[in-house]
Amino acid sequence: MLRLITLNLNGIRSAASKGFEDWVATTAPDCMGVQEVKAQADTVVGRFDRVADLDGYFHYAQKKGYSGVGVYTKQRPSQIRSGIGNAEFDDEGRWIEACFDDPAREEFPRFSVISCYFPSGSSGEERQQAKFRFLALIAPHLARLRAEREFVLLGDINIAHKEIDLKNWKGNLKNSGFLPEERAWMTSLLDAEAGAGLVDVFRTLDPNPDRYTWWSNRGQAWAKNVGWRIDYHLASPGIAARARRADIHLEPRFSDHAPLTVDYDFTL
Repeated sequence: MLRLITLNLNGIRSAASKGFEDWVATTAPDCMGVQEVKAQADTVVGRFDRVADLDGYFHYAQKKGYSGVGVYTKQRPSQIRSGIGNAEFDDEGRWIEACFDDPAREEFPRFSVISCYFPSGSSGEERQQAKFRFLALIAPHLARLRAEREFVLLGDINIAHKEIDLKNWKGNLKNSGFLPEERAWMTSLLDAEAGAGLVDVFRTLDPNPDRYTWWSNRGQAWAKNVGWRIDYHLASPGIAARARRADIHLEPRFSDHAPLTVDYDFTL
């Protein structure tokens, strides 16, 4: 069984101070994608580049204390690929891909685990336009990737796809993260004919409402479970069909996001 976790850390130092490392050791993932590391190599190397029995690989933002993604893995990757080939977003540290290619493996000989942090547009129109530019770039990138390999993208997508994916959907119809254009983009990405044909793995396993992964720090959102589901496992169809169990971990809390774990019937 392959256990994959996605988690927006909202700062790796902050998460570590709240028990992140002990939780990883207890949960025992095979790979874990983290977003918003909010640190550079001088902080990570020698301190956070190994967590439990997992080795970490990172794509840092040039701006200190901003963005940054990582993949922790138990098994050594055959290759690490950073960035999507676009300077605007690669400078922000938004994509790292761990390839686990093995020609001798009968199923999925080319397989990747990706950690990706989509831009947020909530701070204003300028960042929303940057988010739209990222969406326009990442969709064909994912389609090309699907043509060459199986993969699971672990990420903070910063989009709630459907009404079931956030508590106050009526009040957010004009807000970043639930805009019609963003939701349409997501629908297209999951469309087998019009888009990349990826699978929202959690939703295929859990059709229940009130399952969220992020809560605002305002207005007692956590206490009232006024949340958003914006953290995803987006998978190519082959590996998605192997998903067996999903879990959103509400405790302990070491971030404003909750970790999302999915177990896949697959062995690297």
